[in-house]
Formats: sequence, structure tokens, C-alpha cells
Amino acid sequence: MKKLLVIIIFTACASISFSQVRSFNDIFPNAEQNIKAAAFSESGYIKSSRRTSGFIILGNSNGANIDPQIIDIILQKNPGYLIEYLLVLSGKDSSSLLDAYNALGNIRGLKGRLYNSHTKKRSFPLFEEATRIAGKKQTTAIPDPAPASVLPQSEIVYIKLRDSIFGNTYYCAEMALLQNCLRYTLTNFKSLSYLFIPVIKEEKFMSQLYFEPIEEGLLIYGIAGADISDFLASRISIDSAISKRLTVITEWAIDGITKKNR
Repeated sequence: MKKLLVIIIFTACASISFSQVRSFNDIFPNAEQNIKAAAFSESGYIKSSRRTSGFIILGNSNGANIDPQIIDIILQKNPGYLIEYLLVLSGKDSSSLLDAYNALGNIRGLKGRLYNSHTKKRSFPLFEEATRIAGKKQTTAIPDPAPASVLPQSEIVYIKLRDSIFGNTYYCAEMALLQNCLRYTLTNFKSLSYLFIPVIKEEKFMSQLYFEPIEEGLLIYGIAGADISDFLASRISIDSAISKRLTVITEWAIDGITKKNR
């Protein structure tokens, strides 16, 4: 994976107001050295937390300068689980918000992306199928558009993913350009089921990706939350399930961005 600076947030990038390009330290002025080192590594920083033990959120602690609504929109869903992701790949390979937008538009690129199964000790495709669909009530597959030459102010896309665990899953993805950042919000508009049992009900999973050009490159911060019953949570490793999906989606976006610069 080429170096690029990216931060992804699975929340809303509301009214952030800044007139000049910020640095990583401007956004996370008090980040611990081990967190910063992980963020600038190839694998990035990822952490999970549970409501029962208290959420610990990098994006709204230690003086972080991320709009609080980014976190609050996720917390308003009353999630039982949160996953936070921070990746820094920097310098000459960093790209524009238009590159990020075009990468996120390549829905079919999610098909076949692998995740590591610790229980089975090998890799599997997380999404066996991935396609853009016409809408919530029209799930007919439609093609991805050609790469855009102009970044739109906002856009809504509907997605169908054939998930290796949850079967057919359906999402609404909303992209919005705000100030000099790009927000990508992903919400399930149908329940996610396991063995025909609803595991995550409609609109109870939300993730956000946030992209901001900064001095070191392109910043990406990600956060995802899900609400699930304690009964089902005891039978499925929800922390792992959300982490895998957040990581795969993030790597899909990064690969799409850096491909342009190879």
C-alpha cells in the first residue's frame, strides 16, 4: 500500500470552519506517540470499545479538533459497539478529494476483497458481490459511472453487498463536500441477518469516512457503530465483524485513491 495521509470518520462531517490547510497535530494535538506512530504506519490505528465498559473515542478526546457532530451522529444511534480507525499514509502519494470521491464511487471494486479469518486461519472474500442499485425500493443493479472530473457538492448512492456472514445487505451511502473535507456516510437500510435471524436492525449500523487534505497529505479518520442485542452479541464476535468491514472498506478507498498515482 503506497504512502498517503488519510483519516476516515464513520460519522457526519458537519460545519468545520478553517481557512487554511491544517496539520495532523492541529487536528490531534495531544495524540499519544504510539497512536500517532500507528496512524502513520501502513496498517494504521484501529481500536474497538463497548458501551458496557465505556466508550473511549480518539476523535472527541485529548483536545481533538474534529467537529463533535461527527461523533454525536453515531452516538445518537445508541450503539453497543464502536470501532475507530486512523490511517496516515503521507507525502508525495497524497491525492485530492476528487480522487477520494472517484475511489468511493467504484462500488464493484469491493467485490472479492479479502479478510483474515483467525478461526479458520486463512483469508476469505468479505463481499462476494458488490453493486450499485437503483434505490431502496428498486434493487436492480446499475453500473458504476465513469470517474468524475468535477467534485459534486453532494450525492446519495444505494449499494447491495453480498456479505460472507450476513448474506445480502443493503446500504445508503451519502457523500458531501463541506469546507475542504469530504464526508462519506454509510447506513444499512435493511436489517443484517445471520442464519435468518436479524442481528443488526435497519439503520442500526452506521459508519463514516472523513477525508481532509492536510500539510502531510490526505487525512482519513473512520468511525463505525452498531447496536445489537446482548443475546446475539454473545454468539457473534461483533467487535471483529465491524472491524473487518471498516478495514476492508477503508483499504478499498485507499487502493482506489493511490492507484491513480502508481
